[in-house]
Amino acid sequence: MTPNRRALLHAGVSATATLASLALAGPSRGPADGPFASAASNCNPEACAAAGEDFGHIIHKQPRAVFRPTTIPGIAGILRWAAEQGLTVAARGQGHSIYGRVMTEGGIVIDLGALATIHRIEPDRVVVDAGATWHAVLEATLAKGLVPPVLTNYLGLSVGGTLAIGGIGGSSSRHGLLTDKAIELDVVTGEGRQLTCSPTSNAELYDAVRAGLAQCAIITRATLRLVRAPERVRRFQLSYPDLPSLTADQRRVLAEARFDQLQGAVVPEAAGGWRYLLEAGVFHDGDSHPDDEALLAGLSDRRGSAVVTDFAFRDDANAFAKLEALLRANGQWFNPHPWLLVFLRGSNALEIASEVVAGMKSEDIGPFGRITCYPMITDECRTPLVRLPDERIVFVFNLIRIPVSADKTNAERLVAQNRELYDRIRGAGGVLYPASAFPMSSQDWADHFGVQWPLLRDAKRRHDPGNHLTPGYNLL
Repeated sequence: MTPNRRALLHAGVSATATLASLALAGPSRGPADGPFASAASNCNPEACAAAGEDFGHIIHKQPRAVFRPTTIPGIAGILRWAAEQGLTVAARGQGHSIYGRVMTEGGIVIDLGALATIHRIEPDRVVVDAGATWHAVLEATLAKGLVPPVLTNYLGLSVGGTLAIGGIGGSSSRHGLLTDKAIELDVVTGEGRQLTCSPTSNAELYDAVRAGLAQCAIITRATLRLVRAPERVRRFQLSYPDLPSLTADQRRVLAEARFDQLQGAVVPEAAGGWRYLLEAGVFHDGDSHPDDEALLAGLSDRRGSAVVTDFAFRDDANAFAKLEALLRANGQWFNPHPWLLVFLRGSNALEIASEVVAGMKSEDIGPFGRITCYPMITDECRTPLVRLPDERIVFVFNLIRIPVSADKTNAERLVAQNRELYDRIRGAGGVLYPASAFPMSSQDWADHFGVQWPLLRDAKRRHDPGNHLTPGYNLL
């Protein structure tokens, strides 16, 4: 074994690395023939091509190399080497970015897929590597009768990727975001330093990393809050004739805390027009059954269209997997996904949402897409970099577009529409959720983060002074 190869393995880097050419282009600020450069010259076109795409299928960027580290020190070594070479770095979990934010043109992609160990489960917490999916976390914790208080609707996302954005799920209406449930985070900064951060240790970095768009550091391990897992979920889908009646009932059941999960959507009708749906769930154990009549008392839904079902908690949490299987089978999973995700002020949510829906065509969403619209209480939302309208009740409002074709011109049209809608929504006091498909300038980001902008900007300058990490956001 050569010294370079031995050093590479000691650093914990699996040599699924790719270079567009055998040598690093441009002037080198460090040794270009070290162990990482040697591995990078081991071309793997498939890995490079995969890292040049994301779930959005709108932006395409060709990395210079892809590394798949197996240890946290391996990540630190890659980051130090990349900084010496003047190369940008993007960490990749499950690749579910939708506008090229976690890709890099000519830089290094760190694939975290091999860092997916669930290390420890205690009565109130789980310690898990950032590359693990929420599905894996759920399976492990359910075996102990435990579950995170909030889960994403799609469990195929990685832990680290979700915490870098925020993380919203059906229980967010009452319990905040996933970043609010992170007790402690292990990270590697842009300079290659391994640090642990929490509210009491490196608190400034803790606040800059949660929902910090991977600008200061790469999350490598997380300690997350757990609660007792329910056995079953009583699921309610209620239909409404219009958006005002839907949102009125959503506000009522939220204020009265009738449900453990609360969401809702506007979905295309096969014959044209829209359906307005309230979607909610109540947790219960097998020997106790919720009182359906009491839960639905006084609501103005079309009761004859109500759908009430009951699932094991695991099956309910994995419900999106059925849609994923369908979309993969018909090919739409691989089409562009020009999504727009925002929060609306509760005080004008109905007005703004109504305007947007009125201007939408069903083909702008797709037959399997939806416009999600539901309220949440912000009392439990304490992550500084998760930006929300300054009101106690805000509305999650998302255009989950699933086009029927891969037409590039149509995708570009929808991206342009997203930008127009965002400008209108921002002017009305709405706030972006950063998993959205349209270009953002550095000034846009400064405006988005508002009073918290100095927190993120200064942390990036301190922990990633070379501005190497996650260039796709165009933050600085």
